[in-house]
Amino acid sequence: MSYPDPFEEKSPWDENPEPPKKEKPLTAATDGPAPFKIGFTFKAASGFDAEWLTPTVYGHDAEETAQRGADLLAAMKNQGLIELTAKAAEYTRSQFKGSAGNPGGGSAPKKFQGGKVQPKKPAVADDDCPHGRSLVEKANWAAMFCNGEDGDKCDPLWRQKDGSFKAR
Repeated sequence: MSYPDPFEEKSPWDENPEPPKKEKPLTAATDGPAPFKIGFTFKAASGFDAEWLTPTVYGHDAEETAQRGADLLAAMKNQGLIELTAKAAEYTRSQFKGSAGNPGGGSAPKKFQGGKVQPKKPAVADDDCPHGRSLVEKANWAAMFCNGEDGDKCDPLWRQKDGSFKAR
């Protein structure tokens, strides 16, 4: 059996897969845990709050595992599991009333810069670094370095004997 090219512009649901074959009974060579595994992730949208389906199949060899994966995908479509999951997630979101101080639920999105999460407030009082800082601790010193781009970095803040940080 061949599998569709995942980079084609058509949906894998548009194909009619072959009917599932009868599984052969396990023999002594395939008794025990199945060492092959395929995990699928279906994400409804690009945001962190989108629902995910993450089914997994196992097999005793690559062919068996791939066939079980194909059977699982076909069964998910035939049983309407993806649509049902989306409806259940929508219903759950509609039931959430929020919490004290956070009526909308969830948290504010994180700010990313240079591939790193930026802190919401300065890590040190009176720190005017707009890029955020990363703490580096070594055996006998510690400093907070600016996360800005090279050439646009703020001066580092060095740990003082009292535990506070300040520029030298």
